[in-house]
Amino acid sequence: MYHQNFKEVFSLRLSLREMILCAMFVALVAAGAFIRIPVGTDVYTLQFLFTLLAGLLLGARLGATAVATYVLLGLVGVPVFASGGGPGYVLQPTFGYLIGFILQAWYCGAAARRLSARNFKRLLAINGVGMAIVYVIGISYFYFVSNYVIDAPIAVWPVIFYCGILQVVPDFLLCVAAAGLAVRLERAGVWVKEERVKSEVWRVE
Repeated sequence: MYHQNFKEVFSLRLSLREMILCAMFVALVAAGAFIRIPVGTDVYTLQFLFTLLAGLLLGARLGATAVATYVLLGLVGVPVFASGGGPGYVLQPTFGYLIGFILQAWYCGAAARRLSARNFKRLLAINGVGMAIVYVIGISYFYFVSNYVIDAPIAVWPVIFYCGILQVVPDFLLCVAAAGLAVRLERAGVWVKEERVKSEVWRVE
């Protein structure tokens, strides 16, 4: 069986500081959905910036918890999503991006804490992978729901073009901003320090 400390790795108990930080990022991610920046005929939000920072600053567990809490609030009816809220939001083609944000936050937090030394370039690379995670899940979900759930058929390449290619530059700029802010905030002591999991925790006896 697994080592007895296995259960401690998955403990969901949060300290007061952790709860405050999670709540702060729930609020920031929610606010980010409504901070809209017009660029030509398109409008972009800062939500992705805050999900990146949630993962980097809070770590895998807390970052994913904060973003998942935001998504859960929206699904129970709190109007924190860009187009409202409620359980029916899962039928929105763009809901896949919200799922992607949760996994992206977890990945960015985990990857950043595996680094022996963190700097702007390394965090930017991690953010880039996080962006790819969001795109793969978001675009796949958009295509599936549009074609097989709400009967609004769209071909693969238009989805990739409008939901991916056109978004790459502004989203990459948010990756740059998040990496720069994360470096400065780590120097300021804002990062949540997560203990490394010892290999024996995973040992099978």
